[in-house]
Amino acid sequence: MLTKVFPFLTWFPLLKNTWKDDLIAGITGTIIVIPQAVAFAMIAGLPPIYGFYTAMITPIIAALFGSSYHLISGPTTAISIVVYSTLVKFVNPETDLESFISLALVLTFLAGLFQLAMGLLRMGKLVNFVSHSVVIGFTAGAGILIAFKQLKHVFGIKVPQGSTIVEIVTYIIQHITETNWYIFIVAVSTLLIALLIKFLIKPLSRYYMLIAMVLGSIIAILLGGEENGIETVGHIPSNLPPFRVPDLNYDNISRLSSGAMVLALLGLIEAVAIGRAIALHTHQKIDGNQEFIGQGVSNMIASFFSSYAGSGSFTRSGVNHQAGAKTPLSAIFASVFLMMVLLLFANYASHLPKAAMGGIILLVGYNLIDFHHIKQVYKSSGKELIVLSVTLFGTLLFDLEFALLAGILTSFFFYMERTSKPNIAILGIDKNRNLINIIRDKDSLECSNLKIVRIDGSLYFGSIEKISDYFSKLYDENDIQYVLIAADGINFIDLAAAEWLTNEIIKWQKNRGGIYIAGLKIISQDVLKKGGFIDKIGRNIFFTDKKLAISEIHKLMEKPCKVKAFDECRLSDD
Repeated sequence: MLTKVFPFLTWFPLLKNTWKDDLIAGITGTIIVIPQAVAFAMIAGLPPIYGFYTAMITPIIAALFGSSYHLISGPTTAISIVVYSTLVKFVNPETDLESFISLALVLTFLAGLFQLAMGLLRMGKLVNFVSHSVVIGFTAGAGILIAFKQLKHVFGIKVPQGSTIVEIVTYIIQHITETNWYIFIVAVSTLLIALLIKFLIKPLSRYYMLIAMVLGSIIAILLGGEENGIETVGHIPSNLPPFRVPDLNYDNISRLSSGAMVLALLGLIEAVAIGRAIALHTHQKIDGNQEFIGQGVSNMIASFFSSYAGSGSFTRSGVNHQAGAKTPLSAIFASVFLMMVLLLFANYASHLPKAAMGGIILLVGYNLIDFHHIKQVYKSSGKELIVLSVTLFGTLLFDLEFALLAGILTSFFFYMERTSKPNIAILGIDKNRNLINIIRDKDSLECSNLKIVRIDGSLYFGSIEKISDYFSKLYDENDIQYVLIAADGINFIDLAAAEWLTNEIIKWQKNRGGIYIAGLKIISQDVLKKGGFIDKIGRNIFFTDKKLAISEIHKLMEKPCKVKAFDECRLSDD
């Protein structure tokens, strides 16, 4: 019970063997988050310091109450964009920044509240509809997106903010002569050093990112640093997040509730998708409900410490995993180190070159593309390939939330299409006296008065059309008096299917012999019982097994069997 309330108790015992790995990953994560915190806060319309606040508080709480061992929460591009677009409808940050910040904290609290509520209501199962193909496509697309977004730091070309991938490539090609070769050398050198250490110097391979960043920074200094245009992260304020209660008055809540719900859903989809993407490599089981709770609690608490809404970060989570993190302690280390950087080493951290980080993030982006699983999807399933492609190209060409939703809806469409067409098999008896699908044995026999129909799939609103069409043809085109439904493969029956089944059975009872059902699971009878349908069609039509049903049906037959398929055919004739 304690581990459900305090999930961090499950990984605390591991720390004695993993804390060193988490320490290195935490240091690496601290370096990566510094420029991102500045950029994301600016995208959200907030002063840069609020990006740091979010990167300090949110990851700690999410690590303690989430389920993923590698997910790093904090400020993200998509969340920052939604925060700005939601708040700018009510206040302009350029004219009233204080009100804008105040509303941002309210929005963050409400988003966290909605996330927590969904987690407590056990709505985490919704993420089960996010197929692996969606996750793989989203991961690959995000990796490509992250890499292309770094090209401006690799070439030193001032690409317009908010440019798409096509616009980035076009702009760089058109302005390639403006390349700052000092910046290019720093970025490429950092990337090559990282690759060299990772693949050729095995004893240091787990520290390859950290070492490459340090050596890249040294190379930048040797090349003249900012004098030759090699930008650094610049001035970093040195204070910790102040405590501030969000202004949760009625007007603010009513104005921001709808935007907070959108923000909550986007944050959850991002966080769980990232957690599951990394889990494909680590084989860790992700608890969707716990992740909902972790994200909710982190945003709610963070809003009291001057932080705006956060979610799972692809870049930092990818770096965290690849840097060798073993438990969520790495996220806590990263946050604590960020606090220390701001308090003690702000001046030193300000010299970190963006070009070196660009080189490292290029490698991170590449590693997010799971070529093995993409190849597997390509070979195994055309429909899954479509799902993957929709998600991947949606990520590259549209907003991240749209890409995820498009992938989920495409996946759900194919699922509905597949389940809406259950397999319907006709059973006969073979020479060994076994019931078998007649298409598997051309010599199998059917009773002339009894049609045995096996339905492999659930009866619900989506599958009724096909099943209804089949029974209509069976009724119109045959003199069959009785039908036995072999229901072993029916997992559930919904209300719409129960209505149809009842009407169909009553029709056959009035005009033919009747429809009987064998082997229907107890759970599948739930709607039939509670809805009063069994009282209408009669309890005597249900049998536990097919053999007993065949025997009882033959006792009711008035016509002699023309084809002596079953022993019961001969007995009924006698």
